[in-house]
Amino acid sequence: MSKKMWAGVAVTLAVLAGAGRPPTVRAQQSTTASQLEVVQLHPDFYMIAGAGSNVAVNIGREGVILVDAGSGQQAEAVIAAVKRLTPLPIRYIINTSADADHVGGNEKVAKAGQSLFGGPGGGGGPVFFLDPGAISNNGAASIVAAENVLTRMSAQQAAYPVVAQPTETFTRKQKNLYLNNQAIQVMYQPAAHSDGDSIVTFRRSDVVATGDIVDMNHFPVLDVDKGGSVQGEIAALNRLIDIVVPSVPLPWKDGGTQFIPGHGRIGEQAELVEYRDMVTIVRDGVQTLIKKGMTLAQIQAANPTQGFRSRYGSDTGPWTTDKFVEAIYRSLTDKRIAAATAQDKL
Repeated sequence: MSKKMWAGVAVTLAVLAGAGRPPTVRAQQSTTASQLEVVQLHPDFYMIAGAGSNVAVNIGREGVILVDAGSGQQAEAVIAAVKRLTPLPIRYIINTSADADHVGGNEKVAKAGQSLFGGPGGGGGPVFFLDPGAISNNGAASIVAAENVLTRMSAQQAAYPVVAQPTETFTRKQKNLYLNNQAIQVMYQPAAHSDGDSIVTFRRSDVVATGDIVDMNHFPVLDVDKGGSVQGEIAALNRLIDIVVPSVPLPWKDGGTQFIPGHGRIGEQAELVEYRDMVTIVRDGVQTLIKKGMTLAQIQAANPTQGFRSRYGSDTGPWTTDKFVEAIYRSLTDKRIAAATAQDKL
């Protein structure tokens, strides 16, 4: 797949010719300084970039299915971008984690949609009156996530309003939906980026949303304080590699499963393998230095990310290279984390 170059100039929705992949469409919410880029993967599938996290958009006969809603600050821009793509209502939001840049837009985006199950939501379109209770989100779009996402969102000091919280949760390994004429699988990945991560596959479209298990711009964020771990991260990346199918035996042909990462450009399986190998190599390097009796500070100074730091690392910002190494160190030395990761594999 050819590399996507993110443009710095926002324009009104316009289809641009591209080689190999469907064209790119760009949109700007006029009431903010924010710029969104909408990338078309298939006639019925898009990715909205620049909304905090990437937002996947599937459009079909039942309406719009979103994976993540972006940040609260970008919610109006996301709604405007979806409305420019289709007049159909937003029916479902599937959250891949409880991070604010993924769920912060839930309230506004859900209220802009309409549940499949009745109620006074604002989206219009056909309604299937099945259960007017919690599943319907009082008429707003329904929200699906792993149980730990609801637990974290409702436990915060400034808790999210009920309409922003998941209406359908699960604790088993997988939740299945059938919407827009395709199977949608929401696969729980415990102890990866956090303890509430999900991978979302759209089988007919052959698109996978990875959430923050994959960040094409940075080392993966391992939120150890929220149940993340390097071992769980590698396990989730291995699961993604199994799901994302390469274009073989004709690799020169445009095709294969495309994945939408939590941040950064769309990718394909070979890039997942490189990303998994990178995390594994750094993990092994940190493990070797731990066995030598080195402290965290000494390990950070030894630079176990050498060879990858220029591509994925950062010395400033919320997620630095030193924080990544620290998260791996904690994952490997904290017996409680190791025990929890081992239990999640059972």
